[in-house]
Amino acid sequence: MRKQLFLLSFLVLFSAIVFAQENKPPVRERLESLKVGFLTERLNLSAEEAKVFWPVYNKYQDELEQLRKSRRENLMNAKLNFDEMSDSEVEKTIDNELMYRQGELDVLKKYNPQFKKVLPVKKVAKLYKAEEDFKRKLIDMIQDRKEERRQDKRELRGR
Repeated sequence: MRKQLFLLSFLVLFSAIVFAQENKPPVRERLESLKVGFLTERLNLSAEEAKVFWPVYNKYQDELEQLRKSRRENLMNAKLNFDEMSDSEVEKTIDNELMYRQGELDVLKKYNPQFKKVLPVKKVAKLYKAEEDFKRKLIDMIQDRKEERRQDKRELRGR
């Protein structure tokens, strides 16, 4: 009877864990949600500003994501095949990276005037600073998680 009760309890707990993980939003969605909250707070957007800012910002992010996707594909190919690549292929990879960076700058130059149409210029400046701060915060969070995992492993080994 105890074994059955234990097994039933285990199955209920396991089901709850699996169900909770399935209902958890994907990492990308959680990050986007964190970023929206972070930027909204940092920019201190009014309801009216937010209404006109977010559609412009979302288009800006979509264009940057298209560039990043292409870059990831190029870099992954180079990483996997680097030792077998010819000099001209390596050169092309470098040129693609420079084109990516130029593309990022081009997108920023395209959207900067649009941001200034929907936000005061000081908030536009704060936007760029807040984006960098958010990246730093993410990096710190990742490093903290890695350190927590290392600590957990050390504690498990010590037992």
